[in-house]
Amino acid sequence: MWTDSALVLASGNHGKFKEFSKLFGDFAIEVISQAKLGVKSPEETGLTFIENALLKARHASAITGLPAIADDSGLVIPALDGAPGLYSARYAGANASDQENVSLLLEQMKHLSGTDRQGHYICALALIRHASDPDPLVTVGRWQGTITNAPRGDSGFGYDPIFLPNNLDQTAAEIDQKLKNQLSHRGLAVIKLRSLVR
Repeated sequence: MWTDSALVLASGNHGKFKEFSKLFGDFAIEVISQAKLGVKSPEETGLTFIENALLKARHASAITGLPAIADDSGLVIPALDGAPGLYSARYAGANASDQENVSLLLEQMKHLSGTDRQGHYICALALIRHASDPDPLVTVGRWQGTITNAPRGDSGFGYDPIFLPNNLDQTAAEIDQKLKNQLSHRGLAVIKLRSLVR
């Protein structure tokens, strides 16, 4: 059972902060952005999404003294040997914009068709009570889909404009936020985490 009333979100990504605030909206837990507390993100040196989520959560908790939640997420395309993968946010370079990352991925996939355009978003979530927590709560969510040939939609962030979820005819940037929270990799990971926190 979770008893803390606040936790820090170990991310400087405003889109993630908005999503997490909505996903935890009915809990009596205040989610505080690490940026509001002056915490800078650490270098992501993990070899997996789970390792990076834990690294970020421990870093934010150590600096703030608060419990922390962190996610590491990305887009995995098997036909590209898992790329962009761990480097999804900086696929086109360290300070690349979402649009630059999307453009590079579309360029690299222009020769692919059919099942070779399939991929999935993955989100690893880590929730820790304190920086040295030996028993973190960790969940993983995956969202299967196909990469479109061109961006569509203007909500969401990251690769959402080119990610067409299975069984839908709208990209992740076109669907309603409430539906996205139910279906997305992050939404699924949060649902699993919430069941552990109750």
